[in-house]
Amino acid sequence: MNRDVLLISFSAFFADFGYQAIHAIFPIFLVITLSAPASAFGLANAIAYGIGSFFGYLGGIVSDKYSDKKVAILGNLFIPLMSLVGLTVSPAVAIALFAGGWWARNFRTPPRRSLLVGSTTERNRGRVFGFLHALDIGGGMLSVAILLILVAAGIAFSSILLLTIIPLAISTLLLLPTRDIRRNDKKSKPVQARTKRERINRRTFRGIVLSAALFGFSYYSLGFPILTIAQKSTDILGIASYGVYLGVSAITGYWIGSKKLNYVKGLSILGYTLSGIGTAILALGYLYNSSVAILYVGVAILGFALGVIETFEPTIISFVKGIRKLGKGMGTLTASRSVGIFMGNLIMGVLYVLSPLYSYSYAAIVSVAAGVIMYRMGSGFKDGDKR
Repeated sequence: MNRDVLLISFSAFFADFGYQAIHAIFPIFLVITLSAPASAFGLANAIAYGIGSFFGYLGGIVSDKYSDKKVAILGNLFIPLMSLVGLTVSPAVAIALFAGGWWARNFRTPPRRSLLVGSTTERNRGRVFGFLHALDIGGGMLSVAILLILVAAGIAFSSILLLTIIPLAISTLLLLPTRDIRRNDKKSKPVQARTKRERINRRTFRGIVLSAALFGFSYYSLGFPILTIAQKSTDILGIASYGVYLGVSAITGYWIGSKKLNYVKGLSILGYTLSGIGTAILALGYLYNSSVAILYVGVAILGFALGVIETFEPTIISFVKGIRKLGKGMGTLTASRSVGIFMGNLIMGVLYVLSPLYSYSYAAIVSVAAGVIMYRMGSGFKDGDKR
């Protein structure tokens, strides 16, 4: 864990410390406080993730051409647009600000991942991405814990949203001293891989892009389970479920990154497929009017799956894409997920209005399908020798 890895990881910690609180509040603020329909929340996520796919791809392309560090900082600077949601009483303006901040977040994600790859070795890459995810999501978990205290104390959502600007500013400041190591590496001549290895890498890359997009169709915002639990019990329990989700995800990312597992099999089975199982539990819990505890089990499984996905996806990309096109590879990964989420949240929003059972059932089926595709298309990829 060198200096740059720590700076990038703690920047991620403070970023999530800021905007994960916004994610926990936003569905309740939009639907309950501003009296918008649940479908408006689905629309908000569709706009944020759909157009965000373009910004994610653009961020990767620009970072390959110019600088990982500068592009990451530029994107980070505009994430606080999400915090300004607290100043509006208009659902349309709230959705616009939320989406704009998320576009900025997507723009900086590929260069930040590339910046991290340049600061580590192949041997430690899975562990480093797991560490990044642990701090990333750990910041979100702490954010939700503090959020619960503030909500219990009667602090208005609008004031809490504005306070999130502080950790987001710290996140940007931590990126300033980092070194853009990949900037020099991009000028070197790439090493030509064997033809068979090139074919396997291309197929694996296509598989992960396709699977990530398909998984995006099922990767609904956790705002839907938050709404389900809040409507079944209280706002506090709804928000607290997000803390469980983030906490399990953070621990999983740190743990799974150090394990000697095949990345492709782990991603397909413990990531995509297990996420489908977690969503199926939410569907069954709603169908049989189970206790909130059962819904929490589904949320915890979703958190575990997310920890695996966020650790293994970028790690695989870092192996199958050359150093000079790493930003584009990371950008394509971000964009493919966002394209799926664009449609996924629209579908989830419409189905949720009809019945939460329909929306969760749909998401479970599609997520399992993504796991099957990844398992088949990445079957030739071997990463054991990278450890």
